[in-house]
Amino acid sequence: MSKAKSKVEWCLRKAEKELKESGSHRGLVESEPDFNKAREHIKKAERYLNATEFINKGGYSDIATGTVFYAMYHCLLAISVKNGYESRNQECTFALMNKLIEDKKIDFGKGILDRIALAEPKDGEETEKTSVKIRERFQYGTDFNVEENLYEELVDLAKEVISMAKVIVEG
Repeated sequence: MSKAKSKVEWCLRKAEKELKESGSHRGLVESEPDFNKAREHIKKAERYLNATEFINKGGYSDIATGTVFYAMYHCLLAISVKNGYESRNQECTFALMNKLIEDKKIDFGKGILDRIALAEPKDGEETEKTSVKIRERFQYGTDFNVEENLYEELVDLAKEVISMAKVIVEG
């Protein structure tokens, strides 16, 4: 079993246990595919991307790294919901995307997903350039300004992810 499939199984068991104990979960639950909810996540992604550009124009590029990440993350949630999963955990969402790619259930480039977050970094692999690491650097660190080329890379990636998610959700 691949690492992604193993992680998805763990996420499903985690959510099941938490639902029994408290009625809510921070994992992954199988559900009926919900195309309307998937479309709502795409709309939310577009809203986050618009907010990113607005925030950056106001001189807050450090804060924009968070909104651009969530633009992409809502796309992953859209794909999850369309495929019959509810995720309330980023690691579980990334593992699910890797599993769906492995199972050839979605046409979403592994390279694109790795630029958002590396689920399984290999020795010597650059993880500081993922959108997750960039968001964490600016959200938890004290730097104020994102380099213009890095900001543009993130926005271009978000636009590409939104475009791909639309095709997957509507396909």
